[in-house]
This record gives sequence, C-alpha cells and structure tokens, in this order.
Amino acid sequence: MDLFGYNETLNLLPYNGEVNYFGCIFSHQENEYYLQHLLDNIAWKNDKILIHGKHITTRRKVAWYGDNNYAYTYSNTTKHALDWTEELLELKKLIEKHTNTTYNSCLLNLYHDGEEAMSWHSDDEKSLGKDTSIASLSFGAERKFSLKHKTKKETVSLILESGSLLVMKGTTQTNWFHCLPRMKQVNSPRINLTFRTFKS
Repeated sequence: MDLFGYNETLNLLPYNGEVNYFGCIFSHQENEYYLQHLLDNIAWKNDKILIHGKHITTRRKVAWYGDNNYAYTYSNTTKHALDWTEELLELKKLIEKHTNTTYNSCLLNLYHDGEEAMSWHSDDEKSLGKDTSIASLSFGAERKFSLKHKTKKETVSLILESGSLLVMKGTTQTNWFHCLPRMKQVNSPRINLTFRTFKS
C-alpha cells in the first residue's frame, strides 16, 4: 500500500505499531544548508558488517553520535558514539520539540545515490530498549521507505522528502521490518539521521 496526503497525527500502520509522518519541517534553504553541512562535517566511515559469516564493507557511510561514548552493536559491528556537533544538537532539540520525546543519540547514514540501499530489518537491539521511539530525519534525494509486517507480510510505503521527519514508536520494531529500496534513477545523495534513546 502506497500512501499519499500525510497528516502527522495519522498512524500509517494498520495495526501492531505506530508510524507518524510529519512531512517537510524545514525551508528549502535550511534543507540545502543542513545537507551540505552534514556532508562536509560529519565523521563519515564505511560500514563494516558481518553477513552470513562474511565481512562486508558497504559503500554507504555511517556515523554515530551521542550524549556519552555509547557502544552500539548491530550487524556484528560496534561503534562508539562521538560528541555532538553544534548542528546535530540544533537538530536534536528541534526533533525533540516536534515529537515531545527526548533522545540521547543519533545514527547517521549517507547514501551516495539510489544504488545504495538498506535491506529489511528492525531496530530492535536490546540497547535501544523495548517499544522505543525512533525519529528519522532525511536530507537530500527523495527515497522510497517501506515497512513490512513480520508475520502477515502486509507492506506500507511512502516517499520521504528532503527535510522530512518520520517517527516509529510503540510496538513497530517488534512487529514490523523496514527498508530503503534501491532506486536506480536517483543519482544524488541522501542523508538519514535516526535519533534514538540508547540504554547504557
């Protein structure tokens, strides 16, 4: 099911979770500023993950920031949080105001073009807590974002605009996978920031 005509109070999921899409919350000028600043000033590194016993270095780049030197392990790789930059703190405070939720960390992903994607997964690591809220902020190229129920296989998809905010909360990570599919026609970068509450 592809969704259009969003309302931030509307739950995009039919059951077993809650996802709200706020649409674009920045001006065009702000979008361009934050995209360029993040491209130039974040400590990007290629992700190194273990899949089916093989170590793989992704083209996609990542960075992990937080209130403390949190050690975050996923896909058999561990990252230690860097200190917030001034701009990341600005964005965190703004997202906290929009969502009425406090976050203490942020995982950033840089997709250079539409060939770079993220397969089906859920952010259900114990370090993130159970039924936690994850606020996803996007800058740059518009990309399709999909969710799939873990047992019923029903899917929900939408296009994430530059400067847009999407929030996953409640039992979403328990019951739904999500992914960023390949879009070969996209030839410009997208940066995704996921603000989280890390349980140290």
